[in-house]
Amino acid sequence: MKGQGLLWLRGVVVVEARGGSPEELVNRAMAGGLALSGIRWTSGGQLQFELTISDFFRLRPYLKQTGCRIHVTERRGLPFWLVKAEKRIWFTGGIVLFFAIIFMLSSLVWTIEVEGNEKLSKEQILQAAKQEGLFPMQWSFRLQNTDILSKKLVTALPGTTWVGVEKQGTKVKIQVVEMTVPEQKDLQNPRDLVASADGVVTQIIAEAGKPVVKKNTRVKKGQTLISGIIGSETNSRTVVAKGLVRGLVWYEFRIQTPLKQSVKVYTGEKKTKWYAVIGDRALQLSGYGKDGFANSETIDRLERFSWRNLSLPIGRMKETVLETELQERTLSAEEAKSVGLLQARAEAIEKAGSDAVIVSEIVLHEKTENGKVYMEVLFEVEQSMAEEKPIVQMQGD
Repeated sequence: MKGQGLLWLRGVVVVEARGGSPEELVNRAMAGGLALSGIRWTSGGQLQFELTISDFFRLRPYLKQTGCRIHVTERRGLPFWLVKAEKRIWFTGGIVLFFAIIFMLSSLVWTIEVEGNEKLSKEQILQAAKQEGLFPMQWSFRLQNTDILSKKLVTALPGTTWVGVEKQGTKVKIQVVEMTVPEQKDLQNPRDLVASADGVVTQIIAEAGKPVVKKNTRVKKGQTLISGIIGSETNSRTVVAKGLVRGLVWYEFRIQTPLKQSVKVYTGEKKTKWYAVIGDRALQLSGYGKDGFANSETIDRLERFSWRNLSLPIGRMKETVLETELQERTLSAEEAKSVGLLQARAEAIEKAGSDAVIVSEIVLHEKTENGKVYMEVLFEVEQSMAEEKPIVQMQGD
């Protein structure tokens, strides 16, 4: 084993002798002090043997004496390995540099998240953190202990009872708990709840005040529903009326829907661009040049690299540009009617409020002419129909 190790350090060459007298070549070389080993005949009828690099260069005189030529079939040992390593030094250096950059980037604070703040602005909190050495692109090893940092931020931020600092890889999260101060409620003047529109009351619940209409009562806009005046005529007082009033309200819409409409479609043509992402910046790697699309839509997909549970601030982004075009589509009268009704329903809900429910719809009039469908539609909507109205109190002399 020791001899094999020395041979590997010196370098070994495996050669084949061709032409002339191979046996005489081996005999003369060994007689001349050359150390040949592994002497054997190959399946192709060639005499093969091994020798060190230094003996390889001493073999030339014996080749001339025997008329042989040699062909190197294999090289082994440290000298040859060093030559290969020298050729790959840039590749090896690139790998080392890549991991060094990853280590360096993972040792920085890239983002700072702030949660729980309501009265204090995010800028105030980040400025206080910066004063204590916590800011984006700061080295992690230069940060103070999170417990110490938390106590200093509580002192620096007025109105806070507790500030938590947690480091998660390249991200730092600041959790703020602010002091709870009882809100000073504005003094409310006495008021009634009145109808916001003409309709029929379907539900009325008074939390404060006196209901003056009943269920299934038809009311006019501005009519009092829940009065803020309670008690008798001789002994009354005013309050802020509160409660729930729902009712049926009617809305009429005039709709016109064209039979020919432009629809966006994808042609199937696309162009893909790849970006290297470092932090919030992206460096384009491929897909240079204009896409040549008159109309297009872009879809981005970001992939962040991770190592174990550590999210690294580097990754890649795929940007796909899809070619689009507008195509004319001709609707039937029924399709145009459905499109128009759908639009009218959305407008009715927007007008009546998010808690409104369409109870029924009636098409009052419908016609098709000049490439359009015209309709008049009546919607019956159940909605909240109470609004506040201040009580004006008359003072006597």
